[in-house]
Amino acid sequence: MRIHKEGHRIILNSILILLTLAVILYATVGFSTVSHIVVFFLFLIAILIVRFFREPERKSINDNSIISAPADGTIVIIKNVFEPEYLKKECIQVSIFMSVFNVHVNWTPIKGAVSYYKYHPGKYLVAMHPKSSEKNERTTIVVKKDGSETEILFRQIAGLIARRIVCYAKVGEEYNQADQIGFIKFGSRIDLFLPLGTEVLVKKGEKVTGCHTAIARLAE
Repeated sequence: MRIHKEGHRIILNSILILLTLAVILYATVGFSTVSHIVVFFLFLIAILIVRFFREPERKSINDNSIISAPADGTIVIIKNVFEPEYLKKECIQVSIFMSVFNVHVNWTPIKGAVSYYKYHPGKYLVAMHPKSSEKNERTTIVVKKDGSETEILFRQIAGLIARRIVCYAKVGEEYNQADQIGFIKFGSRIDLFLPLGTEVLVKKGEKVTGCHTAIARLAE
């Protein structure tokens, strides 16, 4: 299992802290049943932290008429909305909720160049909250489809637990479908904003896999 670069420092620091706690516990309480149980739970915490930063190998759908899933998780929203920040028009919003048990790498849903990027500081409402896409810390990324004027906007949104969004997008840079574009630490949400007329291929409540699941098919 590969570990994502965003986790190297956190994992090292966490293991050092947990080992220190274990040593202090054994030094003060001794090798008792209680101390063994506590150390066992510290060990489980270490495993969960390492697992959170796993980096699976994924391959692209390799079809630029398809919007691929930019993250692992569960579809929680499919609805028509007005996107006010950049597109300024009615769109289809598709939102993916990532629990702490999901892979938290974020991938580009379509091949193209980044035409817009902005980081927004904000609150840390629960990611399922309807206002989280407007109030929470977030990044907005727009990719113009290769060979087209179609633009796909997507947002990384921090949640109640997630307190660190990492985004690699830079305006003008070209990305292939399924290139890594960021990482959200400890649970959150990705919102996609698609043109009206796009055929949505997933349903609310469906589990999706980043890069592998076809979220939608763009109109001709």
